[in-house]
Amino acid sequence: MQIETEVMISTPDGEMPAFLYRSAESGQQPAVVLLMEAFGLTPHIRDVAARLAKVGYVVLAPDLYYRELPNNKFEYDEVEQAMAMMYRMDFGQPVEEDIRAAIAYVKSQPNVSSKVGVTGFCLGGGLTFLAACKLSGEIAAAAPFYGTVLDEWIEAMPNITVPIYLFHGGVDPFIPLEHIQQIESRFKELGKEYTLKVYPDADHGFFCHERSSYNRLAAEDSWHELTQFFHKYLQESI
Repeated sequence: MQIETEVMISTPDGEMPAFLYRSAESGQQPAVVLLMEAFGLTPHIRDVAARLAKVGYVVLAPDLYYRELPNNKFEYDEVEQAMAMMYRMDFGQPVEEDIRAAIAYVKSQPNVSSKVGVTGFCLGGGLTFLAACKLSGEIAAAAPFYGTVLDEWIEAMPNITVPIYLFHGGVDPFIPLEHIQQIESRFKELGKEYTLKVYPDADHGFFCHERSSYNRLAAEDSWHELTQFFHKYLQESI
């Protein structure tokens, strides 16, 4: 059984609501910070958080659109509205501080071991990459799903010191294969520890069963890969 709690996280810009998930079992567990899609902190993201809690993690899903409450969640057909809100975000210091605050908050929980992983989808995938670039000293692993990576984050890749596993769709119209190849070339150049999996027939949003782009085989395989990756870098040697 998973316990869901609504919590508030203090950031330099105010209080950021989040959902905290943990299993009813006692004992120390590693944590995962789950970063939301462009559509906001949707029921789907909360469902993924509950699934991660079920396999042995304390999971924190912050509402990164908290500056635009209360109308900051969108249906999957409200693409334009979601994109507009996403583009209003400041992808510099403010969002970095939000993610740092989320990591610090989950680490402060009494039942959390020192290891924290970060994962996220779409917008959250890009921000997971950002976390690996800017906050490697505070996390143990990062797993971005179909995240757009800004040029300044590619420039910051030398700062990545944690294992990273990137998941992408081969027919994602938002993230061309050339962009993925550019990132992979940079990883190789820098000699970084990374894994990249591209699902040839998968579109953007392939993990979400509520989206028309859902790809069951890619979703099931990437879930298996994600949980194995986190098990290796977060669970082992606790």
